[in-house]
Amino acid sequence: MIDEISGVIGYGFTNSSIMPTPKRLRDLIREIRSARTQADERGVVQKECAQIRDSFRETDNTYRCRNVAKLLYIHMLGYPAHFGQLECLKLIASPKFTDKRIGYLGAMLLLDERQDIHLLVTNSLKNDLGHQTQYIVSLALCTLGSICSAEMSRDLAGEVEKMIKSSNAYIKKKAILCAYRIITKVPDLMEMYIPSTRALLNEKNHGVLLTAVCLITEMCEKSPDTLTHFRKTVPQLVRILKNLIMAGYSPEHDVSGVSDPFLQVKILRLLRILGKNDAEASETMNDILAQVATNTDTSKNVGHAILYEIVLTIMGIKSESGLRVLAVNILGRFLLNNDKNIRYVALNTLLRVVSADYNAVQRHRTTIVDCLKDTDISIRKRAMELSFALVNNNNIRGMMKELLSFLENCDPEFKSDVCSNIVTATEKHSPNKRWHVDTVMKVLKIAGNYVHNDIVSIVIQLIASANQLHSYTVRQLFFLMKEDNSQQPLCQVASWCVGEYGEQLLLPPSEEDDLGPVKEEDVVKVLQKGLENNNSTSVTKEYCITALMKLSTRFSVTRDSILDITSRYSSSTQVELQQRAVEYTSIFRKYDHMRSALLEQMPLMEINRTKDAIDGEESGESLLNTATVERNNIENIKAPTSTQTESQNILDLLDVGSSPVIPTQPPVQPMKQEPVDLLSLLDDVATISSAPGITNAAPGVDNLMGDMLGSPVSNNLMNGNSNVSAPIVAYNKNGLLIEFRCERENDSPTVSIINVKASNTSPTQMSDFVFQAAVPKSFQLQLQSPSGNILPPLNSGTVTQVIKINNPQKQSIRMRLKLSYTQNGNSVTEMGEVNNFPSELWQ
Repeated sequence: MIDEISGVIGYGFTNSSIMPTPKRLRDLIREIRSARTQADERGVVQKECAQIRDSFRETDNTYRCRNVAKLLYIHMLGYPAHFGQLECLKLIASPKFTDKRIGYLGAMLLLDERQDIHLLVTNSLKNDLGHQTQYIVSLALCTLGSICSAEMSRDLAGEVEKMIKSSNAYIKKKAILCAYRIITKVPDLMEMYIPSTRALLNEKNHGVLLTAVCLITEMCEKSPDTLTHFRKTVPQLVRILKNLIMAGYSPEHDVSGVSDPFLQVKILRLLRILGKNDAEASETMNDILAQVATNTDTSKNVGHAILYEIVLTIMGIKSESGLRVLAVNILGRFLLNNDKNIRYVALNTLLRVVSADYNAVQRHRTTIVDCLKDTDISIRKRAMELSFALVNNNNIRGMMKELLSFLENCDPEFKSDVCSNIVTATEKHSPNKRWHVDTVMKVLKIAGNYVHNDIVSIVIQLIASANQLHSYTVRQLFFLMKEDNSQQPLCQVASWCVGEYGEQLLLPPSEEDDLGPVKEEDVVKVLQKGLENNNSTSVTKEYCITALMKLSTRFSVTRDSILDITSRYSSSTQVELQQRAVEYTSIFRKYDHMRSALLEQMPLMEINRTKDAIDGEESGESLLNTATVERNNIENIKAPTSTQTESQNILDLLDVGSSPVIPTQPPVQPMKQEPVDLLSLLDDVATISSAPGITNAAPGVDNLMGDMLGSPVSNNLMNGNSNVSAPIVAYNKNGLLIEFRCERENDSPTVSIINVKASNTSPTQMSDFVFQAAVPKSFQLQLQSPSGNILPPLNSGTVTQVIKINNPQKQSIRMRLKLSYTQNGNSVTEMGEVNNFPSELWQ
């Protein structure tokens, strides 16, 4: 670009009476390059910029073109050159081609659509688009395609459309690219170019064809209607592609023995868009895709690029099964290529298409597994991901053997992911429990401390569910922990198993077991080493001390040793470990008669997991607290369906997409069937349940806030003509008292009416009082207008309001409240919940 700028600038004429002749561009470049330091370079640039500014102020513009050219070079070096923008516009308006060339170049470099000054060039562009010289028209089109904004696009779209119809291929291809830019800025102008664009596919010039295909691709991606329109051109595109591969040698378009690969790639991409989800279009292009795939030379990168696009097109349309196998085989050949980039592309593409043709990808499993040993880390990563995608019930044993070998030698950053994926794969496809347990134990042994915490929980649940393998598993894990207690996940799993099934270690070993007998002292000693190991984490120590405590009911000889070890940690600096030690010691000394019942084996755990849970790093510490886990399991088994439904209704109140409840003034009319949800009450949702002054206790439960909340609710409606219940104290705090009186609507048995009365017992007035309420989505709520918004002090006045609730499912009513008022110049907002409405309202 520098040489181009230099070539169009003359030496000029000296006019010493005004100012000295400015430097030539090549002299400035030489001076800047000769600067020894950055400071010297800045000095040269600042001095030259000052001279250029002075020159711009002069009326003699002989050297404007030269100065702008130097300014553009300075801009390319990263220095500010915005003060030359208007000079570029002046050069564009010049009749000289050399001036226009530098002016348009400056406009493309110094102007963009974020600056309003670029709109000033619109008129010059419009004039030059109609110029008789094709090179000036070309300059205008290039500039428009580079800096056009939405406003400029609308102003000049018509002129560009005329240029597309030009007979000059040099102008036509630039106009098409300009139309491409206009459509990206203003998609509404697309219809203007559709008629002329379709005719462009009949052109013989490859440059015009290439730009036309790019324009059609952009249109189809932006408009489904346009996509349907251009599906009619599929036979024409197929014919163009066939001519390209069948044509003889053309030196003008040949690249490494392939005829115009750029045009082939663009046509293939357009065919992929046109054939997606369209069986007829896909059928039309099946033959040509097979022909291109078989006739393309694969010895050069050019051929690889076309074949890669062929694969994407075949997989992106409704192609025949044979074509899909051909596409996967092409990728299989890519895997054997010496070029690492091609192998990476093949693995990446196979990973995307494995779901589309699983069996075809399986045929290349051996080659994919070989890529696990590649020297390039990115290839190993993609091969690992693809290998796990290919695991199934038939190849699980062979694949796990390879993946365990990879786990042993892979980079540290891969180990955690490999562990998680192996555990997931074995859980889905394991042939039997024994193999499954052996595999996960190998993972724990090989991966060591790279195993995620949640994998520990998964392995424990697996072992607990394999009842017939408890003896085998606990012996294997015990000796692994005895051999190496530095691997924390392994020690945690082993400690848990020893704590649950440790008595089976004392049984005589089977004939096939060559690990030898185990004594109680050996077990206690191994767990004690885990506690005393300085490298053990606090979680591992917690597992060990819990295991020792559990063994105290299974072992008889080492009971005193276990008590001594446990009490030793009652003064540990680790709070959790200290708490466990203190509690366990107390059980020994004060509640020894309950120890056997407290430390029974845990029941089988029911855990629902997803892949996201396995990929995460959730803590497995919950398994340590055996009493909590047992209680949770029992509660999960006994929980009725109705309780889950009620919990879901409560969660409905936390829906962040819900609408605020706003008091309105509608006339009394039948209930609107539009649920009113809660949004504005979510600001302090974490404090609602603990906020004082809120009636939240169910009948029969001790209410710790009873003295503050006033009288308990009456569960029986009053007998009489009104059917109005006794008052419910919904809120009582800081002098604000909210009372509810509930009744059923006579005309509709599912509609309840709640009369709200608010009063102020404090000595100061409350103003701007607003009462808001919300219910779960299964209800419909209508909040009528209040009687006022001022609460006088000392119960000298009240504010009343009526709430109507439609309860079609006749569920217990729960209501969330938001109260706001101003007192003593301070704005107060309180939130709460009421769930002790009389049951007669919905029964």
